[in-house]
Amino acid sequence: MKQSVLLLLIFLSILPTGAANRYDNPDTLVVARDGTGEFRTIDEAIEVCRAFMEYHKVIFVKKGIYKEKLVVPSWLTHIEICGEDRDNTIITYDDHANIKRMDTGKPMGTFRTYTLKIEGSDITLKNITIENNAARLGQAVALHTEGDRLVFINCRFLGNQDTVYTGVGGTRLYFRDCYIEGTTDYIFGPATAWFEHCTIHSKTNSYITAASTPADQPFGYIFSHCRLTFEPEAKAVYLGRPWRPNAYTLFIYSDLGSQIRPEGWHNWNNPANEKTARYMEYGNSGEGSKTDQRVSWAHQMTKKEAAVITPQHVFRQETNWIPIQ
Repeated sequence: MKQSVLLLLIFLSILPTGAANRYDNPDTLVVARDGTGEFRTIDEAIEVCRAFMEYHKVIFVKKGIYKEKLVVPSWLTHIEICGEDRDNTIITYDDHANIKRMDTGKPMGTFRTYTLKIEGSDITLKNITIENNAARLGQAVALHTEGDRLVFINCRFLGNQDTVYTGVGGTRLYFRDCYIEGTTDYIFGPATAWFEHCTIHSKTNSYITAASTPADQPFGYIFSHCRLTFEPEAKAVYLGRPWRPNAYTLFIYSDLGSQIRPEGWHNWNNPANEKTARYMEYGNSGEGSKTDQRVSWAHQMTKKEAAVITPQHVFRQETNWIPIQ
């Protein structure tokens, strides 16, 4: 009898037990540098999240400066990283492209410099600052995205060259009420990204965007109801130049400051790009919105063409996705 009970207990002990750990639930995880939360680093909170979650998991980050180089891996979904205060909840790191790698002794290169890399899909960031505070010694990415259906609400992205890298074609990103600053090509990459009511701040004379939209992708960067602001030394800023020949960038219903050059767009010293780049404007205001001296190869949209530019239309793919409005 005793042997039978012992065997039963052993059998029960090896059965699956459901949740892998006590964090496998939709509860909020709290991160605080001062030790008042469950975790002191954001990375620790990300690590306990279950793969391929179907519920919404919030990582609430209290005010503080978090020096972390973070990756949200591809197997994590439906996570929201929410700061307590946008300007005082800061994730920061300082890698730049010309730092020598420990393993090879060669320069790090642009795509390893991120402060935050998001590989997972259905990820949301709210009320938080992502910063790359490297000196101006090369490209230095703050946000690097690879996942699909990513949402950024009331966030700041701080850096110099290459601040925001939207790294994978076919992915969809939505930025609302965000602040993005930089020097050169500080919003770049192949993704489809909608920027709504965002402030786009140039720190020096250079280029705002460097889209690399694939030829078969109908949309790239769309700036809707945005404000283009600038530092006093930034007096001659281009709206964009094509990192790849079929770059797509549209400014619509936005306030373009006097820093915007009359010609608006640059061909990256390659006249062939003028035949393929998809650069457009419609309904903008401000001193920099005058189009009488724009390059001949940029397109001024008609009212009919502009009417179909909506998130619902732009983000339509094999799966319907309408980001939070």
